[in-house]
Formats: sequence, C-alpha cells, structure tokens
Amino acid sequence: MKAVLMAGGSGTRLRPLTCSLPKPMVPIVNKPIIGHIVDLLKTYGIKDIIVTLHYLPTVIENYLKNGSDQGVNIAYSIEEGAPLGTAGCVKNISDKLTETFMVISGDALTDFNLDDAIKFHKEKGSKATLILTRVPDPLDFGVVITDNEGRIERFLEKPTSSEIFSDTINTGIYILEPEVLDYLPANAEKDFSKDLFPLLLKNGDPIYGYVAEGYWCDVGSLETYRSANYDVLNGKVKIKMPYEQKTPGIWTGESVVIEPSAKLEAPIVIGNNCYIGKNSKISANTIIGDSVIISEEASLKRPILWNGIYIDKRVELSGCIIAKNTTVKLESHILEGAVIGEDCNVGQKVTIKTGVRIWPAKNLESGSILKDSLVWGAGAQKSLFAQGGVKGFINLDISPELTVKVGAAYGATVGMGKSVVMSRDQSPAARLVSRGLFSGILSVGVDIRNLEETSIPITRYRIGSFSVAGGIHIRSDAEDPEKVSIEFLDSSGLNIAPSLEKKIESTYYKEDFRRAMIEEIGEINYPARVKEKYIEGFMEQFAGFTSKKPLKIVLDYAYKLNAVVLPGILGKLGMDTVVLNAHFMSRPQIDKEKLTKQLSEVVVALNADFGVIVDDDGERMILVDNEGQIVGNNKLLALMTRLVVEDNPGKPVVVPVNYPNVIDQIVEKYDSKTIMTKAGNRYLMEAAMSKDAVFAGRNDGRFIFPQFHCGFDAMFSIAMLAKLISSKETSISRLIADIPPINYKFETIPCMTEQKGTVIRNLVEKTRGLKVDLLDGIKIHSDDGSWVLVLPDATEPLINMYADG
Repeated sequence: MKAVLMAGGSGTRLRPLTCSLPKPMVPIVNKPIIGHIVDLLKTYGIKDIIVTLHYLPTVIENYLKNGSDQGVNIAYSIEEGAPLGTAGCVKNISDKLTETFMVISGDALTDFNLDDAIKFHKEKGSKATLILTRVPDPLDFGVVITDNEGRIERFLEKPTSSEIFSDTINTGIYILEPEVLDYLPANAEKDFSKDLFPLLLKNGDPIYGYVAEGYWCDVGSLETYRSANYDVLNGKVKIKMPYEQKTPGIWTGESVVIEPSAKLEAPIVIGNNCYIGKNSKISANTIIGDSVIISEEASLKRPILWNGIYIDKRVELSGCIIAKNTTVKLESHILEGAVIGEDCNVGQKVTIKTGVRIWPAKNLESGSILKDSLVWGAGAQKSLFAQGGVKGFINLDISPELTVKVGAAYGATVGMGKSVVMSRDQSPAARLVSRGLFSGILSVGVDIRNLEETSIPITRYRIGSFSVAGGIHIRSDAEDPEKVSIEFLDSSGLNIAPSLEKKIESTYYKEDFRRAMIEEIGEINYPARVKEKYIEGFMEQFAGFTSKKPLKIVLDYAYKLNAVVLPGILGKLGMDTVVLNAHFMSRPQIDKEKLTKQLSEVVVALNADFGVIVDDDGERMILVDNEGQIVGNNKLLALMTRLVVEDNPGKPVVVPVNYPNVIDQIVEKYDSKTIMTKAGNRYLMEAAMSKDAVFAGRNDGRFIFPQFHCGFDAMFSIAMLAKLISSKETSISRLIADIPPINYKFETIPCMTEQKGTVIRNLVEKTRGLKVDLLDGIKIHSDDGSWVLVLPDATEPLINMYADG
C-alpha cells in the first residue's frame, strides 16, 4: 500500500516557531513530526510514500531526501501557486494511486494501529474509511457520527460550540479506493471533508469511520505542541525515541557532558553534543535539543529547547519554548508560555513575561522587561471570539494593546484601501476601546466612517448605504458596565459569519500585518445626518398611517440614550410619550427589578396603554401592559407574533430553535408558518432577510422587522406595537389573556467545554428511533407535541436546556 503524506501546512498558530519552518518540521522530542509519521508508516509496512508539499518545500526535501535513511521510498509532489486543498492535491497525483492507498497528515502525532484500520476498511468493502478518535473538545475538528456498523451518518467540519453533536472527530487519516478521486475535477481546490466525503455520503457510496484506539494530537497550536512533547516524555505515546535511555526516564544522545553536581529529574531528553553545567537544575518534562549549552546554576523547569541554544549562568526558564540558535544571557528569566523564535539574542537580566512571543532574529537589550506582546497567556481563553464578538472585562481581557491588535487584524482582513463603519455607545469603556481600534485599523490602511455615539440599530440600518466592507460597534454590557463587547458587522449590517471570525482570529494570531506606508494610512471621516436618515427611513415604513386612537406610552431610557429619537417619532405618529430616567449615567448600577417596578407604577398612575424599557443598546424591549404587569419574554414573543401575522396573514415568521410551541398555534390560525433557525443571531437575521419573512423574533425581547433593516431594533418594535395596538378596540392585557397557556422551562447545567461533544453524542446514540432534530444541539420531540432541547452554550461552560409541552 502507498501513503500520501500531507505536508504543506504553514503552521500559522505555531508562529514564531514556523516563520522559517513548515509545520511538519516542528520537532517533537528533537525529531520533526513528519519523521515520527514516516516511522509509523514504516512500522506497518507502508514504505512507498508520496509527500505533498507547499510551504517551504525544500526544508522537508532536505530532511527526508529520497527516504533511504529512514528505510522507505519517498517521492514528492509540490503545489505551485494557490493551494489545491487536501483532496485537490491528491487528485493531481491520482495517476500514481492505482490501488488502495492511505492519506495521512504530516503535522499530527499518533501511534494508531494502522493494520487494524486497513483490515476494517477491507472487511466493510468501504470506498473511503476515515480514521476517527474521540477528544474532549471537538471545536477545531470535523465532527462525525456513525451507525452501529461504523457507516458514517453525519459530519460537520469545525462546528461552533452550539453546533457540537459528537466528540468523535476526523483525524485526517483516510484509507481510500482510487476510484473515489474520479468525483473530483483536476486542478481545482477541493477538500476531503467539505467536498469529497459529503458527495460520497449523498451518493450512497460506502463510507465508514473507524474509531481508533491510541494517541492522536493535532499539533496546531503552541499549547498542543507543548502537550505533545510532554505526552511523549510521560509515555502516553508509543513512538521511537531518538536517543538511548541510559538512566530510567532520562534519554541522552551522544557526546553529552553532565557535571556531577547537576541535578536531573526524570523524565527529560538531552540531545547530542550537549553540556549540562555545575549546580544546574533540570526539572521533569524538560526537553533539550542537540548542541545546547546549559551553564552553571541555571534552572530549567519544563522548557522545550531546540538545537544550538546557549543558556548562560543563573538563567531561569519556566515552561517556555526557545527555537534554534538563540542565546539567553546572564540571570535572565523567561516565564511560563513564552516563545522565542530562532536566532534571537536575549541580553543580561532580561525578564520575558508569561505568554510573550518574540519573532526571529531579535536583539533584546540587557535589563529590559517584555510583557503583553501577546495577550493570550496561561489560563486565558482559547478563542478570540465569543458568541457575538470579542468580549471581556475592560482593561483586563479587553486591554488597549488587544484593541490595537484586533483593529489591525480586522483591517488586514478587510483589505488596504477599504472603508469600514464604527460606532459605540456612550460609556467610557466603549470610548476607550474605540480609540485602540481606530489606531489598529488606520495603521493597515483602512478608512473609518465614524458614527460616534450611535445605538447599534441605527448603525445596522445605515451601514448598507455607505458602500463599506463592514463595521464595528462597541458597547458596554447591559448587566455589568465593566464588561465590553466588540461586535463585527458585514456590509449588510448582519453579524459577521463564523468563517470570517476565524479569518480575523487567524490574522490576529499571525501578528505580521502589513503596516501602511505614510501615504497609505487610513483616514477618519464623520458622516452627516446619521440619525436623521434613520428617522426618515423609519417614517417611510409608516407612510399613510394615522392612529385611530392616540396611545399614551411610558418610555424608560434606563439612564442611557439608546432611544433618544423615539419620542419624536412616536409624536409624529400621533402617540403621547412620557419619558423616564432620560439623563445619561456613564457608569449606571441599574437595579432592573426596581426599574420595572417604577415603570409599572407610573403606567398605572397615568392610565397609560403600555410602558417599555429600551435595553441592550436599543435592541431589547421590556414591556409592561396597561395594568402594570410585566409581560414575560415568551408571552411578548407570542403577542408580537399574533399582531404581525394578523396584519400580514400568510407571511412567514422566523424564530430560533428554542421557540415556544404557542408560536406555531398562532401562525397556523392565520395561515402563516414558522421558519426555524439555529440559535445564533446571524442565523436569525439571515433567514429574516432571505425567506420573504415579515417578522423575526427571539423569546428575550428582541425583534426584527426585515422590511426596515436586518437587525434587532427595540425602537421600531415599539412603534410597530403601538401602530398595531392602536387599530384594535382592545388592550394589551386582554390580548395577553388570550394567549394559550405556555409551559416553557429553561435551565442551565454546568458542563466543561471539552465534555459538550460527548454529551450530545451520547444523546444522539440513545435517542435513535425517536423524532429528533439536530439543527442546533439536539431537540427531542414527543408524540404529544412536547419537546426538550439540549443546546451547548456557545461561550460559557454550560449546557442550555429548554422544554415545552
């Protein structure tokens, strides 16, 4: 059998280690990953290997040569120009693959029994067998579900946290029959997981998954790189060590000198031609490459040192990675998670703080202290994006340094010479964040149209008229003013797609943006009449409307200015508005219970038709009816749905997967229908804009009227509520009383992120034969119409559980 060894990866998230080194050449216990993979193939008798190359191909060619040193036969296929994808590059060598062959990644460490997988493939008569494994956190991999025979039923490439349905993932190792390549066109970018395997599944070809026992690690980040090295040292991986184990747990190469007073604690690896100085301390899980000098009284606690490194006297290294040919001088300290690229010179008494990354060929002056060059240190979140944007505590998670870098990453992704819109709420935190983003965006040659203090519904409405590439809105959290979120919008005003989030995040991690020349630096301009244009568009939606009865509405600003334009609009529509708490507080400590109680009392005292709090930067409304009763979120969604479909019979409404059953009862009465989407905001917005819908809503007080714009808009929702109520000889309280009973429950259960996939997979397996919906999480239906939805939280370590019936 032949093997195709995929070795074209550049290793973006491993930088600075991979600035001049392809990802498969990164060493694991002093031997490149690709060398370990060749050893594995040879162990199972696979000696004819075709290596596909793209990034820095000569580095790999110079290492493997023709394979004779490793006892195998190696040929090469080099991709020129744009990458062809995992399947595209294999298609291009299909003339060399005339029998069953294996595809294996050159940048993942594994000790799988390949014989067992090949036997499984042949026994099943499979056209394509994916070697699978189970992992705690499947977010960065293709997730797979198989039936009891191993036949693949479903897979999804790199799900979001809320989309996880299994912890069984695709390892990128495949056993294929040559005829499957006939499905692929030549010289076209194609991927196995996204293109070929879905096609095989659709056509009913036998495609199986073999769940392998053993170790597997995709060495795709600095964190997993460290883990893989430590796992080898601790015997979790069955691989051939490059050196002899002369003392239990201590592997040493040739020509190694260890001074008698040096203290070594197993397990450790010491390469060829090394010197370990007097009174030095080498702790467990330390890896030392070839030709390394450790001077006297140095202290090494779990560092990974590549070849040709010099460590001076009394240097302290803790859990860091240092690439080849770097010098660390007298009494310097390099802390946990720091990474230093090759050919660097670290001066005397330098301190490199936790998580700092230093690019190659840098000279660090003696006595300097390096910190915050990269915010993601030990214990920090793994992903830049949370649900809805980049979020965190101001000046802790969201620091000025981070905002500048995020701005540069976003601008670089958008492209030099483009324009973006920016807006923010009135909070000091949002103002601070905006300044950092400005600097980053302008520095990569992107212009900014600054809407300044503008609520996000207005930004979404106006963004489409500017012919810009997208936008950013910054706001403080409605519940905690110390938290802030940076939300990214596309050119239509929708939240950006997850794929663009990943692209921005990838650019952020690279830290190699092309800075603009002086004449290319972006500019800031300030569009005129932003709010006036919004009001004009708003009023066009009510053209010809005359209120049959003037309503009295109590509007509570909750100490923010999100809805400052609304009283004037309602006045033009013939409504009488009473405003509460209209003065702005930069750091409000809002007691929502006290606020709603006050609103209820004022509504009753003034005999108003309803009261409403405009919350969450103008997106969310909290409704109080004419009797002073707070309308719950599910009843509010039901009320708005009824009023809209009654006025627009036959038109669909869009709701998320966790919507209550009462919505179906209401729309059926008016010959309408519901369109169900995934829980994320973008999914709801996209469906609202593309499905001829008249309304979209969540059961949290946020609603979309797509005829106006794509986003949640409490101001427009309040005006529509007033319009629809004014045409009826009834009150909100009576309409609420007419809503059928709602038996809806919501609970959260703590669940570590790495366990979410296991939970959903077990539920899928245990509910076979039942009516199950896997649109988002798993929704289990009963014959009586009741259901339970188990939905992993997209951000927090929680499982969200919903039930209705």
